[in-house]
Amino acid sequence: MRLASSFLVLFAVAVPLAAQLRVIETQDLRLLFYDPRHTYLAPQLMRGFENAFQFHKRMFRYQPSGQVNILLEDFADYGHGGADVIPVNHVNVGIGAVNYTYETVPSNERMTWMMNHELAHVAEMDGSRSSDHFFRRLFGLGAFPGKVAPHAEDPISMAYSFLTVPRRYAPRWYHEGLAVFLETWMAGGMGRSLGGYDEMVFRALVRDDARIYDLVGLDVEGTTIDFQVGVNSYLYGTRFLSWLALEYGPEKVIQWAASGDGSKAYYGAQFRHVFGQPIAREWSRWIEAERAWQRENLTSIKQYPVTPVQRISRIALGSVSNSFFDESTGRLLAAVRYPGPMAHLAAIDPGTGAAHRLQEVEGAALFFVTSLAFDPSGRRLFYTTHNNNWRDLHVYDLNTQKDTKLIADYRAGDIAFDRAAGSLWGVRHVNGLSIIVESPPPYNKIVPRHELPYGHDLFDLDISPDGRTIVAMFADTSGRQKLVQFETGRLRDGDASMQTLHDFEFSSGASFRFTADGSQLYGTSYFTGASNIFRFDFSTRAMEILTNTETGLFWPQMLADGRLLAYEYTARGFCPVVVQAAKPLQDVSAVKYFGQQIVEKYPVVRQWKLPPPEKIDLQKLTTRAGEFSTFRNLRPYALYPIVQGYKDSAAAGARLDFTDGLGLSSLSITGSYSPDASLAAGERFHFGLDLHHWGWRVQANYNKADFYDLFGPTKQSLKGFEGIVGYRKNLRYKAPRSLDLDWSIAGYAGLDRVPDYQNVRTPFDKLLTARLGLSYSNLSRSLGAVDDEKGYRWKLATLGNAVNSEFFPRFYGLFDYGFLTPIRNSPIWIRSSAGKSFGNRLQPFANFYFGGFGNNYVDHLDISRYREFYSFPGVDLNRIGATSFGKTLLEWNLPPLRFRNFGVPWLYCNWVRPTVFSGVIAGNLASSRLQVVPATGATYYLDAGAQLDFRVVISSYLNTTFSAGYAAAQDRQGRRSTELMFSIKLL
Repeated sequence: MRLASSFLVLFAVAVPLAAQLRVIETQDLRLLFYDPRHTYLAPQLMRGFENAFQFHKRMFRYQPSGQVNILLEDFADYGHGGADVIPVNHVNVGIGAVNYTYETVPSNERMTWMMNHELAHVAEMDGSRSSDHFFRRLFGLGAFPGKVAPHAEDPISMAYSFLTVPRRYAPRWYHEGLAVFLETWMAGGMGRSLGGYDEMVFRALVRDDARIYDLVGLDVEGTTIDFQVGVNSYLYGTRFLSWLALEYGPEKVIQWAASGDGSKAYYGAQFRHVFGQPIAREWSRWIEAERAWQRENLTSIKQYPVTPVQRISRIALGSVSNSFFDESTGRLLAAVRYPGPMAHLAAIDPGTGAAHRLQEVEGAALFFVTSLAFDPSGRRLFYTTHNNNWRDLHVYDLNTQKDTKLIADYRAGDIAFDRAAGSLWGVRHVNGLSIIVESPPPYNKIVPRHELPYGHDLFDLDISPDGRTIVAMFADTSGRQKLVQFETGRLRDGDASMQTLHDFEFSSGASFRFTADGSQLYGTSYFTGASNIFRFDFSTRAMEILTNTETGLFWPQMLADGRLLAYEYTARGFCPVVVQAAKPLQDVSAVKYFGQQIVEKYPVVRQWKLPPPEKIDLQKLTTRAGEFSTFRNLRPYALYPIVQGYKDSAAAGARLDFTDGLGLSSLSITGSYSPDASLAAGERFHFGLDLHHWGWRVQANYNKADFYDLFGPTKQSLKGFEGIVGYRKNLRYKAPRSLDLDWSIAGYAGLDRVPDYQNVRTPFDKLLTARLGLSYSNLSRSLGAVDDEKGYRWKLATLGNAVNSEFFPRFYGLFDYGFLTPIRNSPIWIRSSAGKSFGNRLQPFANFYFGGFGNNYVDHLDISRYREFYSFPGVDLNRIGATSFGKTLLEWNLPPLRFRNFGVPWLYCNWVRPTVFSGVIAGNLASSRLQVVPATGATYYLDAGAQLDFRVVISSYLNTTFSAGYAAAQDRQGRRSTELMFSIKLL
């Protein structure tokens, strides 16, 4: 898993500036945590780290380039992780319990599992050969790491980055497939290489005669428009590497991933070097082998009668939550997430299959969408939002169709409604612990009932009709799972003793629910390899299997007429079905797991199982423990040459980058020189400093230069001195909602033009500017989208210019609103802005300026710059000046066209997306290119245009977009102008 920058951003804004990080260090590890309550996890993580890191060093013959920085955090309710090796080795570990839904993450103790997985990424990407060593020494001057991080503002760094860490630039399926493959055998066979869910996915693809993605198609469609999106990288990568291990041996897989002398830098070239074939050819061979394997499994399942099912939906619903049958309407209530619409609560008619959308689910989870509970008497659906962060609790009233937020930061899931008491139970994940909680009416508080020890987790709660009993699945650090029972009365009294109803051992059980009379439980398990429906009878204490399914059945519940309602897994997701037979079966074929063949053919993988970590002596390993300051730990990591542009001249120079190892504090220093004799001597040298420290930013520039000024028409270069101090604080963040405050103060000297407006000259060379802005966004997109499709955002801002003893204040506001159309991935946006500036209209500092697309021929900023309030395609840059204005833009994004197989694995086309737009701007406008001329009265401009964006992916990670646009504009006097735009956006 890659280190998601959003978590670091959230960390920087969520923790107060005065917060003091703590650190524990060993020779190879720097462990950091911001909350003292997380300290108890340090020993477990450190032992898991040492165990896994020593294994990976031996396996890959890996010599680390430095310590691994690991941050413990609790920013989400489920466990997660991410790793990267540039500019230094770093990992983030989300300490929450893992998500057990559908057994998508079979694992034992999660700190150990996380280290096994994430350190595989570090060892594989950080490993180096002689050429890598050369460039690391070159860019590090032999004194610091020398691994270059790509920076969009200096795109030449992309080439340097590849030269220093080439294995990082490989597709995600390669990285994740390798880590999952290794984690499985390091845990003695517990992992997704031997996982029931993975096996089911490919069995369903073969049964349904669906397409198994080729190399390019996986990234173009499989991880974008398929309902499983990014998870397909894990699924496909794991299967392909498992097939390679079976075909050529596990050692060959390690040889492919290792980076010793004689190995190739690019992962594709190394593949041919090791296996003697191009990777695309072997991928095709794997697909054929996969189809043959799954056909054998399907034939084996059919040795005994397959349980017949009746589908009750016209379409597969992608991901689904648990569901409930509403007796009063005869409809099935569930939450769904599939390509097209946003994730939502739905009422499904079993007779017609028609689905009625009830309420959008904000922040839907990938697999289970939301945690859902139903109050049948009150006809209320309780559900959670922001399921990938800190969850909130909502209730949707089916009678009034009103949605109400009940508890913010509820942080509980697996919710169940107690009909007897009218309360809501759930499992809360806080500080790495699982807590059984209850929320009595009116559902505005959380009452903890029992805190489980670390590593013990509960999921899939249900409550008996009389409210006396809670059943749940229980998992411990060994990976064993049990169906257990609690008494609600005793839980309320502080007695959390539980009774085991059935031990599934190392198989997964799920979603056991009471029948209407409370005498039985219906649930599912992968006990036979496929997820079948099981029944537990309280009178006989027997667990019986009821189905023999080809793919998998989930979320079963007994209907009043004795039939079973469940969800069948298909190639396009889960589909609601009715199971006619509910009698115990005597004979069911076991599904064979693909990974089991590896163990049988190559017993060496048994030796990869790690020894118990408890024997590791942490006291001997620990070299330091104490406080950690990100600012004081800024260290240089790379020095490399750069090229910049200044006005119409080129400049050559160098860039020196510093990091704290976490990305919370960073510093870059640039210096360059323009040999152009047409420049004045005082403008030939250029200096830049950019310091980030948590939310603070300090910049200093002298004759500011910018690489993209080499490719106009928009210029960022600025004569003279510039100094800026700014601060940005996230006042509220819960994806997709964000409220931000930012301010800055800037001083300038030696100016020859107005900052931000390259074509407006200034009669004064000194300026002091202060900015203050408050912005809010709530934007979302459906599966398959390439941009935000729905929601709104606004911004209120003020800017004051102090120049020559005069002060020119201005205020402006923005509001964007977007909505989906019946055409999939084709939203319409209305973007509005208005502003007012005070002061003499003859002064350039008293005006707003508009005009142009704003894109450079080679660029790194947003491709859709026509959306910015200062843009106005069809008119030259900065041509329209106004002391007050109102502006509206109507935009229609047409559906993107995706290419299934257009290119090769290291260079392919992803999508092309057309957009049409039209705008109007009105105000007391002045029209001039280099100076402001007072207008005779109010006037306006109209424009209309189109833009075509074409996405190309280079080396799996470098997204490059080619854009072309055309716009025509007309003013009040009927004068027309046009503009053509061509641009290539790097990164």
